[in-house]
Amino acid sequence: MTSVATSRTPAPERRAAWAEGLDDLRAAATTEPGRLRVIGALLALLVLVFGAVSAVQVSDRSDAVRQGVRESQELSENAAEIGRLLAGVDTAAAENFLSDATTRRATRDDYESDLRRLSTLLVGASAKAGPRSAAGERIATISEELPRYATLVERAWANNRQGLPLGGAYLTYANEKMRTKLLPAARGLNDSVTERLAGDYRSANGWPWFAMAAGLLAVGALLWAQQRLYRRTHRFFNPGLLGATAATVVLFLWLAAGCAAARSGLLASRATGVDSLQAINEARIDALQARGAETLRLVARSSVQAERRNTSDEGDFYEATFAAQMKDLYGPAKTGGAAADSKLGKALALADSDGREPVRRAVALVAKWQAEHRADLGRTIGQDATNGTYSATVDKELNAARAGEQHEFDSAVGGGPSGLPWLVGGAVVLALLGAASAVWGIGRRVSEYR
Repeated sequence: MTSVATSRTPAPERRAAWAEGLDDLRAAATTEPGRLRVIGALLALLVLVFGAVSAVQVSDRSDAVRQGVRESQELSENAAEIGRLLAGVDTAAAENFLSDATTRRATRDDYESDLRRLSTLLVGASAKAGPRSAAGERIATISEELPRYATLVERAWANNRQGLPLGGAYLTYANEKMRTKLLPAARGLNDSVTERLAGDYRSANGWPWFAMAAGLLAVGALLWAQQRLYRRTHRFFNPGLLGATAATVVLFLWLAAGCAAARSGLLASRATGVDSLQAINEARIDALQARGAETLRLVARSSVQAERRNTSDEGDFYEATFAAQMKDLYGPAKTGGAAADSKLGKALALADSDGREPVRRAVALVAKWQAEHRADLGRTIGQDATNGTYSATVDKELNAARAGEQHEFDSAVGGGPSGLPWLVGGAVVLALLGAASAVWGIGRRVSEYR
């Protein structure tokens, strides 16, 4: 019996769906209608990419203004207020030590009010700064050292009420803790948040380069497509492509103008608000520290001496501290006005219309304060304490200047950047209209081949 071999033809290999689709696309691209469909799809994609990138980048800058610049500025203000309150607490502690029964209650109320305000600000600033940041570490230092400082002050007051000389020693030790630990930590906090604010400004001020590049690419592709149609059909205009080009150009110009306006507003907010507020806040801290040194000179009874001595007054540590603070605040006393490089001079130069006049009044008050200090240091404390009145009034005027500059900052940062959210929605709408118009315009040309 003979066996017969049967041969079978192998079945063709089944191809993937995407490969078959690619072949169909290649076949379609060999015809003019197919090429037009590919061109239409690419044009729509480019316009949509331009709109999407514009929306994302503008949204990022809007968030940087809202959550970055505004929150960092609030944190910067909190840091400055923490430094001012620390100086104010130290001054109130010294004034209470030397006050009579009539004024002691008022100075203690000021002291306790500042401590409560400090506690609230430290909690809020810690939440905004984050525990592991440089600012968070400074806040932790202040939070740890402040209760120890307050304990020393209470011991100083208790010993003073009993007539014990140990009270002065406790108070000078508390002041030393304030000068060497608390205030340096506050300055470090201010430096950290100032650096963070500068970084947020850089993020908010950046140009949306990717979006602008995508816009130029989309406009160039649309112009090329219209030129190609003109060469083949000798028709000047394709309504769909013309509409897509108009929508893309409008979005590009809106993007450039909106970002330019936002940058202008942010730069103005920094020039008229941030820098001016920082100068005013530093001037307030210097004024309070000068007042504290003036008061502590009487507490210490001139027992603490500075290392360098020129005269008997300048040899006293707290008198030397007062002179140094005044020089930093006002400049040399005989200049006839605040020096340009002093804190008040910088604040006056940077202040806008709302803040300039209060700063001028503060400058005049500091000049009178220095004259009164040299004329009669014995009137530093008590009901006739004109120096205390000068100090309080200077702080009041500088606070009024701060409020004016804060208003300028809010107006500037809310001007140009406030239009960015509208630009986000406009980018989406114009991109959709442009893509649809491009597809419609190409579709009309394809329909002529049927």
